[in-house]
Amino acid sequence: MKVAVLGASGRAGSEITAELARRGHHVIAIARKPEAIVATQGVTAVEGDANDSQALAGLIGGVDAVISALHFDVPAHTLLSALKQAGVPRLLVTGGAASLEVAPGKILFDAMDLPEEWKPAILGGIAFLKDLRAESEIDWTFFSPAAFIEPGPRTGTFRLGTDQLVVDDKGESRISFADYAIAMVDELEQHRHPRARFTAAY
Repeated sequence: MKVAVLGASGRAGSEITAELARRGHHVIAIARKPEAIVATQGVTAVEGDANDSQALAGLIGGVDAVISALHFDVPAHTLLSALKQAGVPRLLVTGGAASLEVAPGKILFDAMDLPEEWKPAILGGIAFLKDLRAESEIDWTFFSPAAFIEPGPRTGTFRLGTDQLVVDDKGESRISFADYAIAMVDELEQHRHPRARFTAAY
């Protein structure tokens, strides 16, 4: 497939770009600083700003799907508008974990004692998912990571879930960026969660 990755120079974006290239997909790797993208066969680094939907549409035309690894300061309607202008049918999003359920009617955001300065970005992710759920034209998928996503090995072994936080027998919820990228590209290829959210953890 031909896939555009937004935020391709970041921690999640770089791992997703590498995983796509490893599997033989052609990647348009879009970032504000494309020089930070590792030169890899099958990867074309492009400078772009996702806040400009019209300009972004010009960069993603002709791809089969867009994977966004952006922070949530770019709202859902901006990305959805770009895809619609470009005629791209699928959007996969590196989501946040805060909206995952930890008990009936209770989400992770409500259960965590978070610094005030973190809350706007986290609430942006919750709002992003809400906006996607109102979208009917673009085939979207929102991929929430474990509660903790961090550098670590590429194992290929993890458990999937949908709207509930996945935890291990110690009550911990973790995944490496490398394994998160595997699960993201699996979803791209297998298309198990159309217009839905899913999650993964060890």
